[in-house]
Amino acid sequence: MKYLANKPEDVICGVDEAGKGSVIGPMVVAAVGCRATEDLAALPIRDSKALRPKQREILYELLFRDFSIAIVTIDATGIDEARSRITMNECVAELHAEALMGLRPECAYVDACDVNAERYGRTVASHLDYPCEIVAEHRADARHKIVGAASVVAKVTRDRAIRELEQQYGKIGSGYPSDPTTIEFLRNYIHDYGNPPPCARRTWKTVANLYQKTMGDFS
Repeated sequence: MKYLANKPEDVICGVDEAGKGSVIGPMVVAAVGCRATEDLAALPIRDSKALRPKQREILYELLFRDFSIAIVTIDATGIDEARSRITMNECVAELHAEALMGLRPECAYVDACDVNAERYGRTVASHLDYPCEIVAEHRADARHKIVGAASVVAKVTRDRAIRELEQQYGKIGSGYPSDPTTIEFLRNYIHDYGNPPPCARRTWKTVANLYQKTMGDFS
């Protein structure tokens, strides 16, 4: 799924993702474009994890009003399929490139998910169908406002997707393996239905381990 709001004059873009390490729900990649980094100067943007939910929601609406946005979402099934042929880092790089191709900036700052940031930048560039200068850095969301803006859009989009899943499944927590509510939901679902829920990433060790233990306990 992709949403585009393109302004042809944009020359700089930031890209970030939310939900890469989650065991439940989608991963969301967002790209935000602008003509110059100064366009973001008035907005109190930083890494989305450092903002309160209400702050993120306000910034999200402002960004959609005034800037170009591209969002690419991949659900749990799509992630499992991708992991059958490529690594998770390669999957993220493909999605980063897909978001960039929606806005087609001259230069893009991306949050590197590879231990080798330069290599990650080359990987993203290899998936583009047009020339673009890729600047890949670790913690780019905290170092560049344009990436922080993408972080906000990705985080809010994913949080909304998690709330939609809660309407279907009840309390599922944040979706991350470190969340006891998420683990309890998975354990109970596997016990009740004999399989992980469709919103869970079955290729995650967390799911496989819970399945083995839960089905063993109740066999």
